[in-house]
Amino acid sequence: MSKDVKFVTDADGNRTAVILPIDEYEQMLEDLHLIRVHNESREDERIPWEQIKDELIAESKLER
Repeated sequence: MSKDVKFVTDADGNRTAVILPIDEYEQMLEDLHLIRVHNESREDERIPWEQIKDELIAESKLER
């Protein structure tokens, strides 16, 4: 977290919100998306790389 992060506090000094640079916010959203995709695909069937590679070569999408 950068030093540009700011906190909003209530009258008692409790943190109630955070303000961060937009690039950090966007990176955080991207990270959360990747975690979600990973978790959702955890149980998916895995295809060996060699099989994928052979199929791509057969379709002329990859050179040997």
